[in-house]
Amino acid sequence: MELAQPQSNAAVTIRRHMIPSPNSQPYICVPGPDGQLWFCESGASSIGRLNVSDHTFAEFKLPIANATPIGIAAGADGNLWFCAKKANKVGRIGVRGEIALFDLPTPNAGPDGILGGPDGNVWFSETDASQIGRITPAGVVTEFREGITPASRPLSIASRDGALWFSEAAGNRVGRITVDGRVTEYPIPSHDSQPRAMAAHPDGSIWFVETSTNALGRIDRDGAITEHPVVTPDASLRGVCVAPDGDLWFTANQANKIGRMKPNGAVVGEYPIPTPNAGARCICAWPDGRLFFTAFDGGFIGEVIPT
Repeated sequence: MELAQPQSNAAVTIRRHMIPSPNSQPYICVPGPDGQLWFCESGASSIGRLNVSDHTFAEFKLPIANATPIGIAAGADGNLWFCAKKANKVGRIGVRGEIALFDLPTPNAGPDGILGGPDGNVWFSETDASQIGRITPAGVVTEFREGITPASRPLSIASRDGALWFSEAAGNRVGRITVDGRVTEYPIPSHDSQPRAMAAHPDGSIWFVETSTNALGRIDRDGAITEHPVVTPDASLRGVCVAPDGDLWFTANQANKIGRMKPNGAVVGEYPIPTPNAGARCICAWPDGRLFFTAFDGGFIGEVIPT
């Protein structure tokens, strides 16, 4: 891979919205069915909600201390579903804050990434067990292990072509699982790339961060993978999303920046986060062009306004 050079660096505005709970350690954030931003507070054992219009917060405490919620996603049933990693449970929360928790069959499975699937169920990664799980709206859990490389540590999940795709952080692969549990794996060209967050693109590809390789990866409809380096060395990429115009936006944890890449792999901007050591993790796009990201170390939700 050749070192990327930014083609432009148009200004953006980055705003900070402090989460009320101390040590909240926000992780994954998603648009909710109510039009607000929902996120996991891994340090506060809570689910948070940010009103994206008036920037007020609501926080919903989980009934288990130190549950460590990580991933969250909207389900087809109008609720949000989340992974409580240390509690070894998948949770459901309604937009009014009512919470239900569901046990996983495998002990210490380490549920992490989660996504509403094309079949109306919710799919999630069991990182510590190297499995993929499925939970119905009624809370019935099925786990899939066959075909997944042992100790590969699946993390993020994206949906495409009626199937679920997942990153294997320790397996250096991208996996695909059909809704009936058949798995195919695709090796990433760079060694030990450490793939993490994923995002489906309207052109049919899926993009993902390669934390160790310092690049964004792209897997096309046929399973071919290309890798696109970012500008700042050792940036520690963590999150990626697709904006309404098709551009990729990503978080750079160590570099303390938000980046922007064209679908052709050209980096067009890397923007410093005003707060030092924010610990940027997840990033998600809003229909009006804004972006929101979680600041794990800073305890806030960041808002990016392109200009």
